[in-house]
Amino acid sequence: MSSIQSQFLDLKTHHARYEAIDPKSTLKNSASGKVVFIAGASRGIGQATAVAFAEAGAGAVYLTARSEDALKQTQELVRRANPQAQCAYSVCDVTSAEQVEAAVKDCVAQFGGIDAADANAGYLGPWKKIAESDPACWWQSFEVNVKGAYNVIRFTLPFLIESAKQHAARGTSAGHLVLLSSVGAQLLMKGASDYQTSKHAINRLCEFVQSDHGEDGIKCFAIHPGGVATELGMNMPEALHPYLDDEPGLAASFLVWLCSGKADWAKGRYLSATWDVEELAAMKDEILGDDLLVNRLRAKA
Repeated sequence: MSSIQSQFLDLKTHHARYEAIDPKSTLKNSASGKVVFIAGASRGIGQATAVAFAEAGAGAVYLTARSEDALKQTQELVRRANPQAQCAYSVCDVTSAEQVEAAVKDCVAQFGGIDAADANAGYLGPWKKIAESDPACWWQSFEVNVKGAYNVIRFTLPFLIESAKQHAARGTSAGHLVLLSSVGAQLLMKGASDYQTSKHAINRLCEFVQSDHGEDGIKCFAIHPGGVATELGMNMPEALHPYLDDEPGLAASFLVWLCSGKADWAKGRYLSATWDVEELAAMKDEILGDDLLVNRLRAKA
């Protein structure tokens, strides 16, 4: 097996939502009464995630993004999916700590807390070799993908910790935090140094969140959402576009599954939304025993 192949699990894969992670059937009411905070909810995967949580019975969904018109569209889709779910939004740039903090405070003021958070906002600029890259564009990937994720983590964590404690006392699960990573985090492709290293950093950041706050009840995951033909995804070289064949609803439903408590055992790890969750769960003992799906340097003795 090649060094590239060995970084991935040999599991059945999916391209669209399926029964085991369907918010309208298997996961119906799994988010009942919960408040879900979603950064980057104006389109694509973030928008689909907002709708999926509404379908799963969320009590409230709070949306953030930079476009108010797009946020209004997502809000309408949430209301159609579940008229009983409350939904509010803030125009917010995740690279601004002040704006993220204000959005989190507004969410808590309106809905009383946060039970799950999704750091979905991302950026992918033109692929250029390092010697040909634009410094500002290169760093923008880290500003959005890493700093943006950090800001969401930093300001939602106190409320996620409180939620985790409250739910644990009732024998239920909450305090879930999902960071948008990418299969690119595990690859080495010419011209993608900014995007792929920023996503590699996200996987490690996920591990640190778990290390720092696992004892507080936090369950953090870094996920590859699949190859989705979003506006961001289409910024990749045209030769890769045929691989963008996964529906946004796959990652959205996988996120609902993660936040249902069914995957709490896999906290602190990198997971792909394309992996079949039943086959993934069957590997639980091997994954935990061999400490798989985390960033490690392995060297021969």
